[in-house]
Amino acid sequence: MSEITPAILAQMFRDIAAAMAAAKGELCELDGVIGDADHGIAMDLGFAAVARALDGIDPAASDPSAIFNTAAKSFLNAVGASSGPLYATAFMRAGAAAKGKPVLGDDDVCACFIAMAKGIQDRGKAEPGEKTMIDAWAPAARAMEEARAAGASLPDALDRAVAAAAAGAEATRAMVATKGRSARLGERSLGHMDPGAASAVIMIRSMARALG
Repeated sequence: MSEITPAILAQMFRDIAAAMAAAKGELCELDGVIGDADHGIAMDLGFAAVARALDGIDPAASDPSAIFNTAAKSFLNAVGASSGPLYATAFMRAGAAAKGKPVLGDDDVCACFIAMAKGIQDRGKAEPGEKTMIDAWAPAARAMEEARAAGASLPDALDRAVAAAAAGAEATRAMVATKGRSARLGERSLGHMDPGAASAVIMIRSMARALG
C-alpha cells in the first residue's frame, strides 16, 4: 500500500508545473486554432504559482488537505478566468476528500482524484462529448475507480487513468465544441484536439509518475 505524504504531493505539483512549462508552446498552438492561443500561458502561470506557494510550506508541518488547498488558492489567484476556477474547485474538492488524513493511502488517492474530476465537471457544468477538459478527466476518473474496484494497485490504476485521459483527449478531435470560447467556431472546431483536454493529460500523467 502506498503512503503519499505532503512532501510527495508538493513535489507532484512541482512536477506538473515543470511539465506545463515544457508544453506551454504546444498548448498555445492548440488553443490558437480554436481559442485565444493563451491556454499554455495560463496553465504555466497557474502551476508555477502553485509551485512557488508550496515552496513556502514546510511539508513536515502540513497535511495533504493543506497542500491541495494551497494549490487551489494560488492557482485561482494566478489564473482568475477560464481554467482558474475549474482547477481551484478540483483542488479544493481533493482537499476536502483528504481532510483529517496525515498521509494518503491508495484508496485516499483514488478518492481525491475522483473528487477533482467531479469538481471540474460541477463547476464547468460540462458533460463528456462537449469538447472540454472533462472529456479527459471523466474517463480517467472512471478508469481509476473501476481499476481500484477490481483490485488493481495504485500505480496500475493511475496508468489506466492516463490511458483513458489520453484516449478521451484524442476523441475530442471528432467533437464539435459547444462550451467555452471554441463553441463560437461550431463545425470549424472539428479535427482539432481540445487544449484543455490536452493539458489534462499532461497533468494526469505527471500525477501518475509522482504518485505511482
